[in-house]
Amino acid sequence: MAVDYAVIAVYLAGMLAMGWWGMRRARSKSDFLVAGRRLGPFLYSGTMAAIVLGGASTIGGVGLGYRYGLSGAWLVFTIGFGLLALSVFFSARISRLRVYTVSQMLDLRYGGSSGLISGVVMWAYTLMLSVTSTIAYATIFDVILGLDRVPAIVLGGAIVVCYSALGGMWSITLTDMVQFVVKTVGVLLLLLPIAVTEAGGFGGMRETLPDGYFSPLGIGAQTIFTYVLIYSFGMLIGQDVWQRVFTARSDRVARLGGTAAGTYCLVYALAGAAIGTAAKVLHPHLDSPDDAFATIVRDTLPTGVKGLVLAAALSAVMSTSSGALIACATVARNDIWARLRRGASGGGADHDEVRGNRLFILLMGAAVIAISIALNNVVEALTVAYNLLVGGLLVPVLGGLLWKRGTGAGALASVGVGGAAVVALMVTEGVLANEPIYYGLLASLVAYVLVSLVTRPTDPAVLGAWRNRLAGRASDGGGDGDGHGAAGTGDGTGHGTAGAAGAGERSVAARK
Repeated sequence: MAVDYAVIAVYLAGMLAMGWWGMRRARSKSDFLVAGRRLGPFLYSGTMAAIVLGGASTIGGVGLGYRYGLSGAWLVFTIGFGLLALSVFFSARISRLRVYTVSQMLDLRYGGSSGLISGVVMWAYTLMLSVTSTIAYATIFDVILGLDRVPAIVLGGAIVVCYSALGGMWSITLTDMVQFVVKTVGVLLLLLPIAVTEAGGFGGMRETLPDGYFSPLGIGAQTIFTYVLIYSFGMLIGQDVWQRVFTARSDRVARLGGTAAGTYCLVYALAGAAIGTAAKVLHPHLDSPDDAFATIVRDTLPTGVKGLVLAAALSAVMSTSSGALIACATVARNDIWARLRRGASGGGADHDEVRGNRLFILLMGAAVIAISIALNNVVEALTVAYNLLVGGLLVPVLGGLLWKRGTGAGALASVGVGGAAVVALMVTEGVLANEPIYYGLLASLVAYVLVSLVTRPTDPAVLGAWRNRLAGRASDGGGDGDGHGAAGTGDGTGHGTAGAAGAGERSVAARK
């Protein structure tokens, strides 16, 4: 086991070294939050795949395979489908906006009327997403080091907070690439063939397990539909995912690199389900399906390989955790704190911007670790995050991109009604019930359409500035999305004045 410990130690040290190296490149707000918008196709596709394939996709995907067979792939499938849809249909337009947050996009589209409330919803989503990933450290470090839950969370969380705060998105991009390679080698190239071979191949697995384990719909049509609503649509609007789109150096990179990452997700989905199915053959009486990953790694793989595959699981969790953390800090500082501090100037020096964003990563990281210690149910925390995101923000975001008659009042009503409906139904029906997302999304859509139709259309000047941004020809001569209106009259806190002479920026939502 000493060799496995050494592999894990080298991996963790490498993450911190990448953070230190990234700090040398993060000299401006753009560098720190979106890697200077300079990522090419290789770095972009790798970091995008890393952010969406986290602990739920790896440990949870194997657990679903253990419980349902190959149809357990549907959770990660729907993540991949959502990423493909985002990349093919929306990523080019999103990239051209040159903003930092979803709420800034909403402000640009609607004239600055719903940014704060959408920012609060997005912040809650990214916070809970980071919490779910941080809780997962407990399981992995228990297998690796035998640590108790609290020190495991503190250790894993501290490493992620450290490298994220050092270099921001540059550090996270570099560590994501390492994590992408480790996951690919550890899960796809090592664990998958070894586990399936140990289980007797697919022929032997078919002879041992019921036919339902090999049915494409064995998990249930309603479950698949719910996954599509929550995860496919969640990929379209998550701040953690959009912030990666903002890192692409061109429309083409965003589209093709995202398509490659989405396709990779589909392969990863099948791999996880197959590994879980093999685990059911080899260990048919586990107490919990979520123990399948750790058990098959521990009992099936040789020394050295075991350490690499456990590092792959750690990579999956860390990539999602760091992406959610920087998204949470970005929203907290740029969409909430800056709006509450109306006297703050958006024209501060880059050094101050970097220092301020770094401080918010440290603050949000401390909050995430504290909440993770207090909570214990990963599934419920993740469900709360995605219910709030999709129920509150999907309609105003997609409506803004697709329906020119949508108004700021309609967007505000959609966020408020949808979010309230989701929360109320989670209280009455249960967090894991299907009703919160079904009826919350419906309520959000009805509120958006009705209020938009009965209120005055969006100012033509605001729509004109919006169309210029979508076409990549902002009338202010460009800029880097610091929250300014089309003519650069915004105050940098998301409070643009409106129209071609100053349409405000962004407002809303998003992550895994």
